[in-house]
Amino acid sequence: MPTATDAELVELLTTGHLTPVGRIVDSSNGALLCSVDAGAASGGPSPASGGPVLVIHKPEAHERPLWDYPDGTLVARERAAYLVSAAGGFDVVPPTVLRDGPLGPGSVQLWVGPVEGPREALVDVTPAGEVHEGWVVVLEGRTPAGEPVVVSHSREPALRTVAVLDAVLNNSDRKGGHLLRDGAVVRGCDHGVSLGVEPKLRTVLWGWAGDRLPAADVGRLETLLDALAADLAAELADLLTRAEVRALRARTEALLRTRRHPHPQPGWPAIPWPAL
Repeated sequence: MPTATDAELVELLTTGHLTPVGRIVDSSNGALLCSVDAGAASGGPSPASGGPVLVIHKPEAHERPLWDYPDGTLVARERAAYLVSAAGGFDVVPPTVLRDGPLGPGSVQLWVGPVEGPREALVDVTPAGEVHEGWVVVLEGRTPAGEPVVVSHSREPALRTVAVLDAVLNNSDRKGGHLLRDGAVVRGCDHGVSLGVEPKLRTVLWGWAGDRLPAADVGRLETLLDALAADLAAELADLLTRAEVRALRARTEALLRTRRHPHPQPGWPAIPWPAL
């Protein structure tokens, strides 16, 4: 992972040369793994790393239609989620920009973690008696053979910050596989189905439901609300509808009033499936 600042990475992702490396085979929206090199675009090396960095490119033209989100809006929501995360100091969403790519206009987001091999599990599905020490169980079920299994997640503060941001974003698809260790923080990817108006929070991170928010996350919410009162709302106006920006502000204000993690909404599936 490069040690460049977010501003340097955003500049690289916006102006650098994209070279396809391979297709993300489990993506439903035709995503590509690409490398980005500033040298081809600006005559200089990539920031901090001295070489190309990896990104995921999601082309707008390959978005599959969804019944509950307008067509052609998912990549804009990816960018909007990054702007919200950055403005509040959550440091959850990796640098994300909108630009032309090998498959046309779309989002380009910094790749976090290894391309191959195992990643640290922050959410897991295990037999009922094998939950990791200190983890919290959020769902109990059975395998097709009838064996009991559970979905559980870590209680660490960095993961809790993701849960707070997901409540702000109204994220309707927080799977365990979208959570990635990145040094001292936990990053989250895949925010295309977020920032809608109607309550749609669907996540594997329900372990803190009803608990009081940590002071650090309250501070992030306050910072985000200040940003929405300044320039952030105008930036988001190019990416979301006015109703969606108002709903974002209302969710932030509601979290600051209650200072508690939300509970699942009745009438809406609380956990995405598959959970990972």
